[in-house]
Parts: sequence; C-alpha cells; structure tokens
Amino acid sequence: MRKATLTEVAEAAGVSPTTVSRWLNGGIQLPPATAERIRLAIGRLDYRPNALARRLSRGRAEAIGILVPDIANPFFALIAGEAERVAVEAGFDLVIWSSRNLIERELACFDRLASGFVDGLIVITNHEDDGRLAERIARHKGRVVLVDEDVANGPAPRFFVENEAGGREATRYLIEAGHRRIFHVGGPRGVMSAKERAEGWRGALAEAGIVPADDWHVFTEYEVEPATAAAAVLFERADPPTAVFAGSDAIALGVLTQARARGIAIPDALSLVGFDGLPIVSLLGPPLTSVEQPIADLGRLGAGRLLAMIGGAEASSETQRLPVRLVARASVAPPSEIRPPRAA
Repeated sequence: MRKATLTEVAEAAGVSPTTVSRWLNGGIQLPPATAERIRLAIGRLDYRPNALARRLSRGRAEAIGILVPDIANPFFALIAGEAERVAVEAGFDLVIWSSRNLIERELACFDRLASGFVDGLIVITNHEDDGRLAERIARHKGRVVLVDEDVANGPAPRFFVENEAGGREATRYLIEAGHRRIFHVGGPRGVMSAKERAEGWRGALAEAGIVPADDWHVFTEYEVEPATAAAAVLFERADPPTAVFAGSDAIALGVLTQARARGIAIPDALSLVGFDGLPIVSLLGPPLTSVEQPIADLGRLGAGRLLAMIGGAEASSETQRLPVRLVARASVAPPSEIRPPRAA
C-alpha cells in the first residue's frame, strides 16, 4: 500500500508542505483551527512522518552511541543500561555497538558519528591505542566521552575509577589475612586500568616488604575464557600462590574455574579477590570478595556529560575519578600453614 506524502497532507489541510513540516517538528504554533485541519488530514490519510528525515531537518540525530568491547560482558551491559536511561530521559535514543575489541570496528563507529547517524559517542575500549583512536577523537572533539579506559592523547572528558587504590586495598586485605605469596592475574598489557591495578598490587606488597618475582604477574584479557587458560600456570608451579588478586571479576571466574577443575578449594587452599563488584559475584560458591566499582555511575556520568556537550556545553578533557570499595565475602581465608586446626 502506497504511503501518503507530506504534500498530500498539506493539500488536504489547505496549507503549504513547509507549514505541515514545521508544525510536526514543533517549529511553529498555528491557530487551533489550522492545527486541527492538519491533524484530521494526517488521520484520514494515515500519514506516518519519516522519523529520520525529521531528525535530520533539526540538524541532529537525537541519538547517541556507546561503543563497548563486548555487550555480553555484564560490566559493559550495566554501563550501557544506565547510559540508555539517561539518554531516554533527555529525549535521545541510545545505539549500542560491540567492537569485539577490534580497532577496525571501533573506527567504523566513528565513521557513523561523522555521517550523522549519532550525535555523540561514549567510547569504552580494552586495548592500547596505536594513535588512530586518538586522531578520531580529536577530529570529533566535543562529541566523544571516554569511560572506564583511557585513549592516550584523545581530547575528551574521561570518567574512570580509582584503579590503583582498589588494587592496593585488595592486596592489603590478603596480606592482613596472612598471605605472602599473592599473585596477580591482571588485564591486558598496555591498558590503563590493568597497569594501575597492578601498580596498586605492587605497592601493597612493597609496603609489607614482599618482593614479587616477575612471574607472579600473569597477563590476560578481561574475559572468562582467556583468563581460565591463563590461570593454568598458577596451578602447575612447584610453589603455587596461596592467594590471587584478579584484575576483574571475569578474570576471577577464570581462576575459580581452573581451581575447581583441579580440585583446589577456595578459600581453603587458595584465597581469591576480584575487581568490579558485579552483582553475580555474591551468588558464587563461595561468594567472591571483590573491589566494587560504581558501574552505573560510569554510565550515568558519561551519558550526562556527552548530552551536555551536544547541547552546547564547553568541550573539555577533564578526568573524573570515582571511588571504589572492597566488599569482603567468603573467598578469603588465612593460608593453611597458619590457619588453626579445625575442631574435631
């Protein structure tokens, strides 16, 4: 069935197409009788305005995008969900793109920003930039916000958490429980959050007079499957750790998976601390001690800042750090060699 056109509506209402278009877009107020004729013509002809055309006529898409490494990861899904809530409240749509952490897919999203498909972009990446992302961010200054991870030299507002402080607090907690052989299974090399959390781990060890060997630090991705494979080396050593600080909750799940496959009980034989504070970790067996991030706040603040810039606020490159806190659960216990024997 052929769709009615704007011109046909205008003819039926006895006004010009421009008048109908401006009235639909909220650009003019008309006498009640004229507005009623337009409404009746739209209803009679079953006219359906082209939403994209209406948006383009206003000079913006009324949509923002969020670029995440993996939408299946609950951490990124929680950020995106809060960003969507903020966008919708402001009358904007949210488009979610999953890059699979590939720079080619990330650059493609910037192409969509350039073409006007979205008015701005919240960027979350999980790899070290080779300069191309920073160049695209500079090209679209005032239309990009960085959340969770940095892109060096990219001129955009940044919303991060206190990664180093969280790593230090997690490691201190294990030290206070009596552990000395505390390994760190951290995120990818070159990624800001991974480097900062590792610095916190090393700092806490140094405070306690513990000098870690180079192989106490294992690198992996912030995903369960690669973390499970990477964690195998922990349990193949002649001198395995008594505790592990994992750089994310997904990595902690990988360590937990390896431990269970080998019959290693947590926390009886190995204490474990994660980083993120995802809701699911309280349901694990045992519930996971984790450094809790304000995940929803990252999405809320990122979307709010982006929408403010789209609305004309000054574009800046300030960095805001959000606090973290350690939530102690049942995955940490003193090492077996100093643990008092159980009563018979």
